[in-house]
Amino acid sequence: MAAAAASASMSATAVLIPRVPAAVRTTRCSALPPLPPRVSTSSFSSSVKLTPESRRFPFLQTKATEDTSVDTGELFDDLKEKWDKVENKTTVLLYGGGAIVAVWLSSILVSAINSVPLLPKMMELVGLGYSGWFVYRYLLFKSSRKELATDIEALKKKIAGTE
Repeated sequence: MAAAAASASMSATAVLIPRVPAAVRTTRCSALPPLPPRVSTSSFSSSVKLTPESRRFPFLQTKATEDTSVDTGELFDDLKEKWDKVENKTTVLLYGGGAIVAVWLSSILVSAINSVPLLPKMMELVGLGYSGWFVYRYLLFKSSRKELATDIEALKKKIAGTE
């Protein structure tokens, strides 16, 4: 009886022992590559450091220009000068207020549409179909790209009032 109890407890402990080492047991559940290590602000320098990704894609490297400061006083002076040149200030304020209200109402409309269960996916399909049609109609062939460019120029002239 003691031998049977010992073999039963031995088999129970054999089941609980992991068969894979602890270092191998940690697996990722994602197919995404791991994130690069964080750069501390104390070790940050203004020079461009090449990471393995930037060595593979050298065209993605960017460098800051020397003069990146903005003079706010000059900016406000330019805005004040342009505002003084406007003849119909009330019309500009009404159009600006109307634009803000239109953006607010469209935000409410989009959130209402998004709350309907199947409608967002259907709208995505409509958008995908329209995007495919637009690419086929205007971007795929050289002659249609020229047609699109002339249409855009005509629209610019119509909006600017130089037509």
